[in-house]
Amino acid sequence: MVYRALGLMSGSSLDGLDLAFVEFHETAAQWEFSIRATACYPYSEEWSRRLREATALSALDYQLLHTDYGHYLGEQVNRFIEEKGIAFQVQLIGSHGHTTFHVPARQMTAQLGDGAAIAAVTGINTVSDLRAKDIALGGQGAPIVPIGDRLLWPGYNYLLNLGGIANVTIRQNNTHLAFDICPANRVLNLLVQEMGHAYDDGGAIAATGTVNPALLQQLNSFPYYQQKGPKSLANDFGTEEIYPLMHKSGLSIPDALATYTEHIALQLAAVIPEGTIGGKMLVTGGGGHNTLLVQRLRHHLSPFGIETVVPDPAIIDYKEAIVMALIAVLRWREENNVDASVTGARRSSVGGALWMGE
Repeated sequence: MVYRALGLMSGSSLDGLDLAFVEFHETAAQWEFSIRATACYPYSEEWSRRLREATALSALDYQLLHTDYGHYLGEQVNRFIEEKGIAFQVQLIGSHGHTTFHVPARQMTAQLGDGAAIAAVTGINTVSDLRAKDIALGGQGAPIVPIGDRLLWPGYNYLLNLGGIANVTIRQNNTHLAFDICPANRVLNLLVQEMGHAYDDGGAIAATGTVNPALLQQLNSFPYYQQKGPKSLANDFGTEEIYPLMHKSGLSIPDALATYTEHIALQLAAVIPEGTIGGKMLVTGGGGHNTLLVQRLRHHLSPFGIETVVPDPAIIDYKEAIVMALIAVLRWREENNVDASVTGARRSSVGGALWMGE
């Protein structure tokens, strides 16, 4: 079977909306894919502010934003289709939305972006609310990308995503384990924005700084890092706990960046099971472009003999959007698209609300 789906992803780093139009081929439960078109539409200052401040809104204003953002997503899809010349080719949309509240302990997660509005604006069948079913089944609702890791990138032992939050899928003895590791780009971007930059290109500013051992020890001592998976992080762990600690340290921005980069690399290496020798790790997400972070990761992984693979830019930047498209296809096929083995739910499930287009 052949499916042509468009995946939408908005990460916690708030750098923009990722869109990936993907053609999937399925034969005897084996999946292949080709990327037909991609784009990242940066958020305006107004949209960035509205998404960032969403959790402080009243119930009514939050719901109005949910609707507004859904219409915005639909408009961006229409823009993408026109710019890429792919009218009447997109069969299905998979929209992650923008996460605001994530409280799995109380079986609740919330992503902005009304799927009904997307379907209404585009006239294309749309799958949204991708995490809700898993949460209702007692799972973490995260990470949900491992289903794509299993079906689309079977040749890797470790699949690391360095987005606003870093998460990993680990394959070991025919089992899968996946969880959020630590805040990543969200904190690095907040730090460098104090210097007037959107992000630290290649980690160049961090490379001029010096790691502060005292702050590094404080960062590594957060209780979350001692928990075993399944586990997941809300965005506010980075913005309301880690970033204030960094800010209060009094370090220069280069030193703070260098220290936090080292912290990320250490936490990534800490998830590798004891006794591991060899294997391959795929590194994607915006942090895959951070030369310093990748260098520090390779340094800390060297005792394990793990080969770190940074793929072509389309995979680095759009892997999550690609998987959102796949999750929508699996929902359309009424097949499990969230793995309980990585989320801790009572069972795997067919997640996502389906909204019919025209």
